[in-house]
Amino acid sequence: MELSSNIPGVIIRSLAIHRDARGWLAELVREDDLPSGIVPRMAYLSVTHAGVGRGPHEHVEQTDVFCFLSGTFELHLWARQADQRAIHEVHTVGESCPVLVTVPPGVVHGYRNVGDTDAFVVNLPDRLYAGWGKREPVDEIRHEDIQSEFRW
Repeated sequence: MELSSNIPGVIIRSLAIHRDARGWLAELVREDDLPSGIVPRMAYLSVTHAGVGRGPHEHVEQTDVFCFLSGTFELHLWARQADQRAIHEVHTVGESCPVLVTVPPGVVHGYRNVGDTDAFVVNLPDRLYAGWGKREPVDEIRHEDIQSEFRW
């Protein structure tokens, strides 16, 4: 299934899963597949328990590059239009629809594991969490912690 977004700067690209008798392999990131100027600076793998959500939040400078390969997630994306209206998109991603999603600064995002088991997400952001040596402020506006229109 091919997904797309109407939010400027958000790119959703299908990931090919190559299966054989040993298991499977997915090529997550290639420099020639990323938007110009986006270079991952770190990588992390997170586990999200069934029924649990992460976010919504946004970044001022950071671009996230998420890989959804396992489980079943609802990915929520919100962005403001020039007229201040908010666009809200929901995409079902994961094992049945493996994707790489590039989320630019200013796009509020979050995901919820809507499956029955723990599921994994890989993120390859273009900024270091808390900066070099973890000595800088975290580039994050957490909407779940404030009164915000960006809710599940």
